[in-house]
Amino acid sequence: MTDTPQTRLDAARARAKAPDFTRVFDDPVSGDGPLSGLSVAVKDLFDVKGQVTPAGTRVRAEDAPATEDATAVARLRAAGAGLIGHANMTELAYSGLGLNPHYGTPLTPLREGCIAGGSTSGGASAVARGVADIALGTDTGGSARIPAAFCGLYGVKPTASSISRAGAVPLSHSLDSVGVMTRDIGLLRPVLNVLRDTPLPAAPMPRAVVVPQNFGLDDVEPEVMAAFETGLTALAAAGVAVRRLSLDIFERYRALPVWQFSAVESRAHHGAHYDSARDRLDPRVASRMARADGVSAIDFARTLAARDALIAEAERLFSDTPVVLPTVALLPPRLAALEDDAAYDRTNLLALRNTSFGNLIDGCSVSLPLTDTPGAGLMLTAARGRDAALLTLAETLAGRL
Repeated sequence: MTDTPQTRLDAARARAKAPDFTRVFDDPVSGDGPLSGLSVAVKDLFDVKGQVTPAGTRVRAEDAPATEDATAVARLRAAGAGLIGHANMTELAYSGLGLNPHYGTPLTPLREGCIAGGSTSGGASAVARGVADIALGTDTGGSARIPAAFCGLYGVKPTASSISRAGAVPLSHSLDSVGVMTRDIGLLRPVLNVLRDTPLPAAPMPRAVVVPQNFGLDDVEPEVMAAFETGLTALAAAGVAVRRLSLDIFERYRALPVWQFSAVESRAHHGAHYDSARDRLDPRVASRMARADGVSAIDFARTLAARDALIAEAERLFSDTPVVLPTVALLPPRLAALEDDAAYDRTNLLALRNTSFGNLIDGCSVSLPLTDTPGAGLMLTAARGRDAALLTLAETLAGRL
């Protein structure tokens, strides 16, 4: 923090970190306020006044500049934070891996040649490298928490309704949330308080967590599992009861065609680009958008109803007892290993598996780095509206990890 009303930020460092940024803003300045002296990497899908908002794609790159800031951007700016630039991302935020064939693929600084994770890949890499203090992102199925784990950061997906998405290019209006990543757990609360309509209230820490025995632990890499068990030991040492349970809600979640939300709703929001310029889209993004053609209105209505039932059940089960899982089942994969489409698809599904549950139940979720195993994270997920209690637990646990 600083008492100086305006602090000029070092944009040259960001320009040297391509492909973390699609563009670096000219002469970024930090003003006066609770976030004075701190810099923000803004995901490429948030409107910044005077800048084009490509959302990681070429088909939007020649659009007119935004006439006003997205609400989240305006609140960060008003709180004194300086905007470094638009951070790179998966095109249209449609992936958990962060690859971008148009602007390059950001890598994690933790493991040589390995991806930063997505879709908020550039923001995570920039924060992990010390170029920015805060990454403003989104999270539709894990897009803040996956890169947080892969880059050794704290990443939060708040209850979706708690932070305005106005001025952010949507992927799935049913699942999208604004997300935040930082290197310091102590920075999450003040940033969230700036972004929220109302500050986080005081809330006691949950005294028990659930480790699902029928979801999220299969196919976990041995290093990740060992680090996760160490995290559970830290929870127990903090006085939190660790309950290993099999729950029917996870069977119903696995049976839900989660992919329908982004496929159908991305076509609703970006159908004109898909219809007129599909050949200019990332083929991996276009192929997932194409799946909407096989979903009838009746099918999607049933999926929406099934989700509503999951939300109600999650509020009963996880309001006072969060779920704890490895954030991602695997360590950051090497970029070279994802050239094959089949390998890419398998890895993407596995990366999104654990995190997507928090979006489906309209909940809140936070990923904490397991620093002894770089690239691994421990994730706490609670029912919607339980953000304050969940963050209190994360803050308590962070010191023990």
